[in-house]
Amino acid sequence: MANKEIEGKVVSVQGPVVDVKFSRPEDVPNIYSVLETQTITGEKITLEVAEHLEGNIARCISINSTINLQRYQPVKYSGASIQIPVGESLFGRIINVLGEPIDQKGAISSSEKISIKRPEMGSLIKTKSKGDYQKGFEVMETGIKIIDLLFPLVKGSKTGILGGAGLGKSVLTLEIIQHIVKHYQGSCVFVGVGERIREGNELYYELLKHDVLLKTMMVFGQMNEPPGARFSVAMTGITMAENLQKKNQDVLLFVDNIFRFVQAGAEISTLLGRVPSETGYQPTLLSEVSEFHERIRTLKEGGGSITSIEAVYVPADDLTDPAVVAIFSFLDSVLVLSRERVQLGLYPAIDPLLSSSANLDIDIVGRRHFTVAQEVIRIFQRYEELRRIVLVVGIDELSYSDRIIYERARKLQNFLTQPFFVGEAYTGRKGEYVTLEQTLEGCEKIISGKMDSRREEEFYLIGAIT
Repeated sequence: MANKEIEGKVVSVQGPVVDVKFSRPEDVPNIYSVLETQTITGEKITLEVAEHLEGNIARCISINSTINLQRYQPVKYSGASIQIPVGESLFGRIINVLGEPIDQKGAISSSEKISIKRPEMGSLIKTKSKGDYQKGFEVMETGIKIIDLLFPLVKGSKTGILGGAGLGKSVLTLEIIQHIVKHYQGSCVFVGVGERIREGNELYYELLKHDVLLKTMMVFGQMNEPPGARFSVAMTGITMAENLQKKNQDVLLFVDNIFRFVQAGAEISTLLGRVPSETGYQPTLLSEVSEFHERIRTLKEGGGSITSIEAVYVPADDLTDPAVVAIFSFLDSVLVLSRERVQLGLYPAIDPLLSSSANLDIDIVGRRHFTVAQEVIRIFQRYEELRRIVLVVGIDELSYSDRIIYERARKLQNFLTQPFFVGEAYTGRKGEYVTLEQTLEGCEKIISGKMDSRREEEFYLIGAIT
């Protein structure tokens, strides 16, 4: 079937769902196969087979807009799933879900093309001594105080940045790219899934401004595109990352926004007429989320790693949303952005008590770091209790020891804010990179009482304590 070109005809177009009829049962292409047709105005349309119907009909999801696509339009099938170019030539370039350049810089010179679908997943690191599977830990410094202290980034791990609209997910993601790609000289793949075109444009010029564009590959399936493009673009991104990983490179995979991937899957499920689950999402929710996340793994001993940082939109700030909970289960660290902290002007607006990290472990970060982090969390927990009391009776009614904890907590809260390089236009302050050692020293000074004589305003939006 792959050797000859088979033709079918469009028999139905319902938005992005296109039914294609073939003359013989053996001509009907497999699921995920790619078909090509064109509109009456000559624009190419790519279709991906989603399911088979009676009467030799393949029901397809369109990757492009189906405006001006007519019935009985001929459809060609050449026997392949979506394949994208890979290799060094993609650095500094922007492609779409099909691997076509969309940055107006000409064609991509790549001889190798690979499918975005994977039949198998590979294996984890295997140790020579015991023969069992083991994961090595290497902490990556981000230069962002609150992340390095409470939610350390470990090579090969998955981190989620959760938050509703306008809480700074994209800004935080961009700052992490800027710090880590420069600091570790690694490769970066940025996947724009269903977000605004404006944000993609801003990202491109920010990366160019901070000299990290030539170490970054970008793929976009944006908000204005059909659900087929928004769904498959996540797989295109992970395929690009896997290819770099096979060449023994450590890859940073940034996804903005993985919730839109789930949302696109729900749209496709509804368009195909599948009965939704009782929560309204697609019945295949968990399998689709796992298909993406299970590909973020270390393949072999001495090979490269994929470290993912994923922005997760939280609908109506509801952390119990089924899609958000499904994504939760695959993440090592969860950074929850708080609307309350944004209103207080505390940036980055990561809530230290709602967020969590499996990487904050004494065996991974060491005893000193672990002890300081636990003490900071303990002070914040006590502060939360005292804050409610202060709202009712005022700070003067607190005991001497409680008042000290209250004031130190406010200093710590301010100290863990930070001016960002990508936010200089908004804050009017020069961005700061703070090493983990400087962060630990600063926290130890505040916790031990050495900073009790200084006002809390002095710690707001600064780098290291001087």
